[in-house]
Amino acid sequence: MRLYSTKNTSKFVSLKTALFKGLPEDNGLYMPECIPQLPAVFFQNLKDYSFQEIGFEVCKALFWGAMPEKDIRKLIEKSITFPAPLVSLDEETRVLELFHGPSLAFKDFGARFMAQLMSYFNKNENRELVILVATSGDTGGAVAAGFYKTPGIKVVILYPSGKVSPLQEKQLTALGHNITALEIDGTFDDCQALVKKAFLDDELTERIRLSSANSINIARLIPQSFYYFEAYKQLKSYDKHVVFCTPSGNFGNITAGLFAKRMGLRVHQFIAATNVNDVVPEYLKSGIYSPRPSVRTISNAMDVGNPSNFARMMDMYGSTWNNFKKEISGYSFTDEETKAAMKEVFEKYGYVIDPHGAVGYLALQEYQAENKGTCGIVLETAHPSKFLDDVESILEKKVEVPERLAVLAEKKKVSVKMGTAFGEFKEWLAANKER
Repeated sequence: MRLYSTKNTSKFVSLKTALFKGLPEDNGLYMPECIPQLPAVFFQNLKDYSFQEIGFEVCKALFWGAMPEKDIRKLIEKSITFPAPLVSLDEETRVLELFHGPSLAFKDFGARFMAQLMSYFNKNENRELVILVATSGDTGGAVAAGFYKTPGIKVVILYPSGKVSPLQEKQLTALGHNITALEIDGTFDDCQALVKKAFLDDELTERIRLSSANSINIARLIPQSFYYFEAYKQLKSYDKHVVFCTPSGNFGNITAGLFAKRMGLRVHQFIAATNVNDVVPEYLKSGIYSPRPSVRTISNAMDVGNPSNFARMMDMYGSTWNNFKKEISGYSFTDEETKAAMKEVFEKYGYVIDPHGAVGYLALQEYQAENKGTCGIVLETAHPSKFLDDVESILEKKVEVPERLAVLAEKKKVSVKMGTAFGEFKEWLAANKER
């Protein structure tokens, strides 16, 4: 497997290099040289494959010599250990539940896969690897759970102070051991900017082995493509056009879906659903990409004003607006609309949906009003209990908190408070090297 930077398509690196570097020197993003088509027999037998078998077949095709097949199987067996069930709301609306992993968010798939892949390639290294990750909510918890107590790897999580839910914050700050949380006095975009600057600082990267677990790292996206195939497998019939509606912040999740389509999955349309941080839906309307500071909402994991993976999406479409909008539709919604949708889903179907899934539900409803006869799948990206106060207040009912999240409530929060200046962050990293 060879990968190139979205800013330099003629220079290639190995999977191992892309995995550990995270970000190319030119500030582009790594992309596979080739996204291969899976063979026809794979789709003919899709209903008979287990989730792990799907992951193995996708990785075998993508990795193409980067790892022996027996090691790919072990990687999948250790990382894909929980389901992604498809729940039917009605004839045209399904919900893909991606919250059955340890941190109750879809990012568990990418984080656990990446932890196993990094552990595999890191086993002969004698220097500590420092994983930097910026989070608007769910990424940090998933990475913390996925890398917890992994030998030779330290995780530093940057999160915006006061802009994640209380239980999300505990997932970042209460584990300890090899997990450190930096509480940044700013927005998610500020956190993301600090991480990117660290990778582009030659002095820092010379002294410290840095890598990233954000969706800027290609290894995060690969396993997220698995559950698009898994969702399709669970459909009872294929007599309608299948559309996937993906609540989107940094747009890694929908990019993984585009990978699945390039590999042959029959997806009629992707729907990018956002809150008022609607940079990509606005681009789809106007052809003008205009990033801006993010705005805080109740669907906080989507509070991103400059989505990193937009560069990958543009690379896939040759930077052509017409090609882009043929496969992706975009919609955005306010908090008030989101709250109303949460109530509607509960009252109509008896289903408790989280704020992010509710944004997806709204987008699918709007798309299907204009495109009759489609089968819509909304990606439910996090368990509603992660947003307990909001969900219980909106629905006026108690929400059960799974034990693996409930146990964190009583644990002590431990974080390092920090501003948005890169110099302060760089100095802290250097001072805490291998501590």
